[in-house]
Amino acid sequence: MLVPRRVKFRKQFRGTRRGNSPRGFEVVFGDYGLKAESCGWVTSRQIEAARKAISHYTQRGGRMWIRIFPDKPISKKPPETRMGSGKGDVAEYVSVVRPGRILFEIGGVSLDISKEAMRLASHKIPVKTKFVAKEDL
Repeated sequence: MLVPRRVKFRKQFRGTRRGNSPRGFEVVFGDYGLKAESCGWVTSRQIEAARKAISHYTQRGGRMWIRIFPDKPISKKPPETRMGSGKGDVAEYVSVVRPGRILFEIGGVSLDISKEAMRLASHKIPVKTKFVAKEDL
């Protein structure tokens, strides 16, 4: 799973998830991509599940790029704990995804294989997505 090696601050605020993605909205490395159409948090487990789905369907043919990285720590308090007594411990890391962001890219495989691989990966991601090609952008 993807986690940062080290962070400047151990815990973060939740933040806002409105607006479009300021960067990462074009297919740069591969031929096809999976583009987000809604806001959300994508955990490192979900990224890994989508990566496995893509690599399994393409039988490790071609090349795949992961364009998001989970660098935001999410804290959780243990169950049956009373209110107060500070913020909880870091439970997982998420990537903040806004509309327009390219999540995954794939190259070196045919259109129908890449479209089906991205469809399988989109079922693992909690945001609404669409399949895009480099020539569409």
